[in-house]
Amino acid sequence: MSVAGGLPPALLEVGARCGALLKERGETIATGEGSCGGLMSTALLAVPGASAYFLGGSVIYTRAALDGMLTGQVVRPKPLRGATEPWAMHLARAARSHMDATWGIGEGGATGPSGNPYGDPSGHAWVAVSGPTEAAHNLLTGSDDRAANMVAFAIGGLELLHQQLQQ
Repeated sequence: MSVAGGLPPALLEVGARCGALLKERGETIATGEGSCGGLMSTALLAVPGASAYFLGGSVIYTRAALDGMLTGQVVRPKPLRGATEPWAMHLARAARSHMDATWGIGEGGATGPSGNPYGDPSGHAWVAVSGPTEAAHNLLTGSDDRAANMVAFAIGGLELLHQQLQQ
């Protein structure tokens, strides 16, 4: 998978679909991303007029980042294991609450080339959306290609957001 010369078209396309629905609905979004490294934010911000709906985002790659970037209005629950459904949902809820957004999206996983400290294999992630509705989804790419997994996790998170926006 190559991203040389620009972002993958599939990532930009799903970001544009989400951005159009957010604008149409007059709603806002904030992100709490982990292993996809800000690619969900990038796809949402690539849409002209993104300032109408994108409030901000954080790359939460460590627990220190969670404490430093998504604190304030959010009361941190008991310690959560990364790359799990509860972790991804916590990031989505924290982003939403901290930025006072209609929607929050969270993601945590293991991009590769090796698994994470919790024993999850490369290509494993959880994505979650919190807003008027909530949903989470487990992604398993079966790949140890770090860049490809980052893109796949971002696309998976934005596709989940798109599904929730259509409800």
